[in-house]
Amino acid sequence: MYYVGTIGSHSSLQILHGAKQEGFATLVITEEKRKRFYSQFKFIDRLLIYENLDDVVTQLNSYSNSLFFVPHGSLIEYLGKERVEKLNIKIFGNKYIFDWEANQKKKMSLLKMAGIKIPESFESPEDVDRLVIVKLPGAKGGKGYFIAKNKEQVKEGLMKLKEKGLIKSEDEVLIQEYVIGVPMYFQFFYSPILDRLEIFGIDIRYETNIDGLRRLPMTELVEPSFVVVGNIPAVARESLLPKVYDYAENFVRVTKEVVPPGMIGPFCLESIVTDEQEIVVFEFSGRIVAGTNLYVNGSPYSWFYWDEPMSMGRRIGREIKMALEKGLVDKVTT
Repeated sequence: MYYVGTIGSHSSLQILHGAKQEGFATLVITEEKRKRFYSQFKFIDRLLIYENLDDVVTQLNSYSNSLFFVPHGSLIEYLGKERVEKLNIKIFGNKYIFDWEANQKKKMSLLKMAGIKIPESFESPEDVDRLVIVKLPGAKGGKGYFIAKNKEQVKEGLMKLKEKGLIKSEDEVLIQEYVIGVPMYFQFFYSPILDRLEIFGIDIRYETNIDGLRRLPMTELVEPSFVVVGNIPAVARESLLPKVYDYAENFVRVTKEVVPPGMIGPFCLESIVTDEQEIVVFEFSGRIVAGTNLYVNGSPYSWFYWDEPMSMGRRIGREIKMALEKGLVDKVTT
């Protein structure tokens, strides 16, 4: 019997629900205070409770012969890179891309290698000559991000981040041109088993308090923040899809060359669409994103490939099942 398991957070419910639909036993590991919440879902077969983060590694490794572990945005943020490297289990996807995703500058370099249009970045606050957004490393859901109009505001913001203990050095952050337009997060799935790239959905992040400021009178002065608290479904003009699909194909190709074995399963190109219908990609996520939680019964796009309800969680389960049937597990795990 094979389990599909993950950490209880982020997108774990759709991952486990989808795995159960594909016939797998399911497993979630979480902390005691979340036990009551996860225990109510009948599609979760086994609930593991950890006492500390080292215990997570120990418990998961006890399933080394029977577990397919699905990573999501909370993995590195919860466990840390060093503990993740101690996991002796089958990880669905390419675990080597985590290091690229956690480093904002390496992340942008990978997009640039793929020929994808990205915002301009600034190596030093002294170089800033336009509106910018300053980003912290890792999957922090926008925590600590800030906007600055000039180099003085960048320096001031960096000082505040240091005082809060969010960074130790300004080398940790990415200072990036703030592109004006509509944010669209394009979700994809690359299947090594079918050798097929599927566009799987689009979402817009709902961020506090930047999205709440629109409700305030213009005279109110509140410092914006970018912590993601939810997601909104979106469908793009069809004329935009071939361009972003080209981007995704190039991204898959470059990751095979630079971060072998390349992209496996879900990923997201996090973009701004300008008023000239130009798509500018400001980040990528090399694993499932929380915006896919919108589509537990399938997105408008996933139906075109499967003609049945297909969440991203179920799509992961389907890929694992096909890999087992064909004896190609090594093509979908690292």
